[in-house]
Amino acid sequence: MPEIEGTIEKKGFGWGTWALVTPAGETYELYEPVPELQQSGMKVAVTGKVREDIMTLAAIGPVLEVESFEFR
Repeated sequence: MPEIEGTIEKKGFGWGTWALVTPAGETYELYEPVPELQQSGMKVAVTGKVREDIMTLAAIGPVLEVESFEFR
């Protein structure tokens, strides 16, 4: 998967879920994000894979399993 840039956001109610929102408005739900990616407002670039074999209760967008990331 190519690199995806965006902003980390917490979505939903209660415990919520962490997401990567691109400048174009695409939302990816982060799959088991590391603590460094659990900070709203962080600008990042990530590489990973979209997991089509996973469904979540949040259902905010494709589930993205992050392989690597860097802060921007």
